[in-house]
Amino acid sequence: MNEPMNRRALVGAALTSPLIATAACAQPAATHDNEAIVRRAYQTAEGNVFDVPGFIALFADDAVINLGHAGIGPSAAGNDTFRGEHLGDILHLVARFLPDVHRVLHRVNVAGDTVAIELSIQGTFSRALETPAGIVPPTGARIDAPGADFWYLRDGKIERFDCYILVNTIYAQMGITPDFASAVARARG
Repeated sequence: MNEPMNRRALVGAALTSPLIATAACAQPAATHDNEAIVRRAYQTAEGNVFDVPGFIALFADDAVINLGHAGIGPSAAGNDTFRGEHLGDILHLVARFLPDVHRVLHRVNVAGDTVAIELSIQGTFSRALETPAGIVPPTGARIDAPGADFWYLRDGKIERFDCYILVNTIYAQMGITPDFASAVARARG
């Protein structure tokens, strides 16, 4: 008669499994506290800190910051990429219209040299927003928009930062609504 495996035997069997052993060896243990490095980057980017040199110092020399891939703003270009001396431009971009910007980190997931974060970007729309159509005056509206950030590190430095923001939510909270009529009229030619 076979007896059921107790918890200790089950865990021991799982740990000696070739599949588990391969997975454990596939990802080298991080020698740096990648979560702490990323949290430091957020701290330097806070509106009440705004430490651009401190932010840039956390990045590798060949690092890149990517702002989404779905036409996110706040610039008209949508798919902004920052490198080298321009890594800090992302801080200025947000501070132009949300000078008191704050990020609330809801979930932080670390897998070796990758840190994935679900967050909210909060602040007050207290400075004018420049757009291709003209300047949108500040309304004092409180912004609380969801986002997701993916940080990739190497040797204790940030190699790549991919930032995804629901800019439509930010614009709606600022009182900026899409102009669908103009888009339809333009399409009709």
